[in-house]
Amino acid sequence: MLRAYSNLASPAISISALRVSLFPTLSFSSSSSFRRISTAPLPLFSKTLISSPSSSSSSSSSAFKRLMDHSSPRASASYSSGSSNDVGRELLVQHLLVKEEDKDLLFELQKRLVRGEDLSDLAVEYSVCPSKEDGGMLGWVRKGQMVPEFEEAAFTAPLNKVVKCKTQFGWHLLQVLSEREESVLADIQPEELHAKLQDPDFREEAQFVDVREPHEVERASLSGFQVLPLQQFGSWGPEITTKLDPQKDTYVLCHHGVRSLQVAKWLQTQGFRKIYNIAGGIHAYAVKADPSIPTY
Repeated sequence: MLRAYSNLASPAISISALRVSLFPTLSFSSSSSFRRISTAPLPLFSKTLISSPSSSSSSSSSAFKRLMDHSSPRASASYSSGSSNDVGRELLVQHLLVKEEDKDLLFELQKRLVRGEDLSDLAVEYSVCPSKEDGGMLGWVRKGQMVPEFEEAAFTAPLNKVVKCKTQFGWHLLQVLSEREESVLADIQPEELHAKLQDPDFREEAQFVDVREPHEVERASLSGFQVLPLQQFGSWGPEITTKLDPQKDTYVLCHHGVRSLQVAKWLQTQGFRKIYNIAGGIHAYAVKADPSIPTY
């Protein structure tokens, strides 16, 4: 059976003053594994927080943080926004925030936008939101992640048109750049995956990633899995869309399903459409589906 994850914050540039959902925080340990996943509310208008790494994994952690901090690419228009059916929709949104009392600045910025200036350029110069560092980019958002006033404005805005709304944080000028169907992130049980792997067509149509370290893969492995060690994230993370196809179903494996879940969530922020975390990792696969696989 597949178990879907709900209320995952797909944008990595997560401005939690606007968001009402939780965002996963990575915790590095001195070993090759993530030892825990914590989920905690972020401070108002703070960016995604990555816990401080130990010295032995600092380069990998820093690389992961940089990628998470720039994981929401700008996109061009694809088709019209403003549909009445918002279930399963995600919007790519950028915005600019000014204080409630700065109405003169707000009006001046609106005039400059009418004259053809770019919202992202104005956000860098004038926005009081931390997203200004990324041109006001909030990334992909869905229903239930934003404060109501902002959400209403975003989900009714015509594509690429800058609209104004007011929230408890001030005045926003926001722009929807693109929209897409909501991505899928789910668990898959080892027995179900094992059955699927017997089908050559399935192996051809899907892609498989093992995020364990090389010494772990030597002890136990599944054929057909591309090894992308998490501690080497800095070398493969920036090139992930050249190594994997975001449009293909992607299955992610680790030892017990913890590291793979974190990478699966990250892949979701990179635009991968369907990602499946192998529940319990290769250990559960060996115990429940294929006893010929060694356990360790």
